[in-house]
Amino acid sequence: QVQLVESGGGLVQAGGSLRLSCAASGRTFSSYAMGWFRQAPGKERECVAASNWSGSSTYYADSVKGRFTISRDNAKNTVYLQMNSLKPEDTAVYYCAATTRYRSSPRTQDDEYNYWGQGTQVTVSS
Repeated sequence: QVQLVESGGGLVQAGGSLRLSCAASGRTFSSYAMGWFRQAPGKERECVAASNWSGSSTYYADSVKGRFTISRDNAKNTVYLQMNSLKPEDTAVYYCAATTRYRSSPRTQDDEYNYWGQGTQVTVSS
């Protein structure tokens, strides 16, 4: 079993920054790939960033490329999402996800992940 707990969400003005953290417990953190997803009201959940087990290979959605950075500290069992230049359209509930089925490459489909955090709200005001 893997437990994921997100933190760091909140309300920020457009152009501001937030850093989300996701602390994992249970199984060996470096055994699995990690991802950050978001879901806005009335929209499907989408992957915004993903990382392989080491952080050496990452994925970013076009909508966040150049503004968001995913990183992980395997010694601390934590993955981060640094979000800069935030826009109102970034407003969503953000979820951290882990997949024990994949390790070497970032995964972008939500059915590839088998563990999810509870979500943290990010609201960007204009």
